[in-house]
Amino acid sequence: MDSQPSIAGRETTLMLARAVIAKEAAALDKLASTLDTSFVSAMQLILNCDGHVIFMGVGKSGLIGRKLAATFASLGTPALFVHAVEAAHGDLGMITSRDVVLIISHSGETDEILKLLPTLMQLSCPLIAITGRP
Repeated sequence: MDSQPSIAGRETTLMLARAVIAKEAAALDKLASTLDTSFVSAMQLILNCDGHVIFMGVGKSGLIGRKLAATFASLGTPALFVHAVEAAHGDLGMITSRDVVLIISHSGETDEILKLLPTLMQLSCPLIAITGRP
């Protein structure tokens, strides 16, 4: 059996791929239009960080945070991922006032994250939030 798609199948695949790329491009355009001076402030916090950039999240947001921490570290910026659930069970000890904590939460209302905020604020480390809601 031939595993190559037919000509029609190839055209359908190309159409779908182009549609996905167009949708992603539109999402990036929308994201770009939402940037304001808070973005610059967040970047300054990260660039001036004397400690680690600590990424934190739960679920899919946690997976994104884990990937960002790995990318930052590979580019020379000291970074760690701390799972919000584990943070509540002792991993907050890794975070100091020299660190910047970047919290990722689609809803912005994740219970595990909200419960950590008072302790993070007591540590006096700068906090940055990325949410799916403005």
